[in-house]
Amino acid sequence: MGQNKAEAGDTTLTIHLRKTLQWEVDGNHPRENDLDEAAELLRTGGTVAFPTETVYGLGADARRTEAVERIFEAKGRPSDNPLIVHISDRAQLEELTAPLEGSSALLAAKLMDRFWPGPLTIVLPAKPGAVSPRVTAGLATVAVRMPAHPVALRLLAASGCPLAAPSANRSGRPSPTLASHVRDDLSGLIDGIVDGGAAGVGLESTVVEVDGDAVRILRPGGVTAEALREVAARVEYDAVAEPGAGIAAAAAAPAAAKAEAPRSPGMKYAHYAPQGEMRLVRGEQDAVEAYIAAKVRAAKERGERTGVLAFAEHAARYEADCVLVVGSLAQLDTAAQGLYHALREFDRQGVQRIWAETCPETGIGHALMNRLSKAAGHNVIRV
Repeated sequence: MGQNKAEAGDTTLTIHLRKTLQWEVDGNHPRENDLDEAAELLRTGGTVAFPTETVYGLGADARRTEAVERIFEAKGRPSDNPLIVHISDRAQLEELTAPLEGSSALLAAKLMDRFWPGPLTIVLPAKPGAVSPRVTAGLATVAVRMPAHPVALRLLAASGCPLAAPSANRSGRPSPTLASHVRDDLSGLIDGIVDGGAAGVGLESTVVEVDGDAVRILRPGGVTAEALREVAARVEYDAVAEPGAGIAAAAAAPAAAKAEAPRSPGMKYAHYAPQGEMRLVRGEQDAVEAYIAAKVRAAKERGERTGVLAFAEHAARYEADCVLVVGSLAQLDTAAQGLYHALREFDRQGVQRIWAETCPETGIGHALMNRLSKAAGHNVIRV
């Protein structure tokens, strides 16, 4: 085991390097004993990255503070950012959460019936002492989900642990949708990586809380508002999760979020950012293309390596050093699946300046624009 030192402001952080084990499993049909070693590591306080249907998560026993602290150390994650707890059986809720009452309890049960296993996280009252205070970031609630991935479910069941599991990347970086992304960020910093192939949805889970007959979206994600409206009488948005919060309210929403501790992951901090400077460009398509073309030419004249993140319908019209297709406007789920991989590809190609197209904020487009806005630091150009 070695040591690396990294500067964080005026503080020098010492990162202890460790051997990171790796296991390749069939993402669709994991065999009975494939995950025994990884499960044993989790039972004994280790950290293991594993695939879910959204992105790869970095898991540790949510009940053990020393294990959870290893997540924060490996990721460089802010201490007031709560973690999502993953379970494999609804019976585990009795150990982790206090009961809701009345219509809130009925609605929470309906959401679980409809969307679990799946990319929906529900913020519930925490049973005192049930999980580490590092998981809840001092809040009286705990965010819980049941992932819809056979490897994740098998690992959870084999470990016998509720797993605190944020995305398995360095904090602020694009989330990992492949095991290779995890290796790039965390090899030597965690105990193991379970390679179960590519994640499916490509964006993190939707995070909600329930209040009577209403669902409030705290973070948009893999379950859309339209799908939630099929179950709940009312669907509302937290200020930082509203459609357009990263565009029309780009300045106000992040400032408002700083006023209180985040109630769920993804509410407060900039995330998902590539290493190059990124801008979103919004407007009529002809004007967007003309603006990006001019900016690309100017950046090339300065000797900067340029990139454009475009939808399939428009990508051939750009002449940057690196033009990446994020997906099709006609099928925004494909764009969601490809977003983080594209952002990491810009890094791999050394791109310094990136301009990205935008999309309508309907369906999965809401979550896609939420992530794009954060990746760009809420820097949006209107043309």
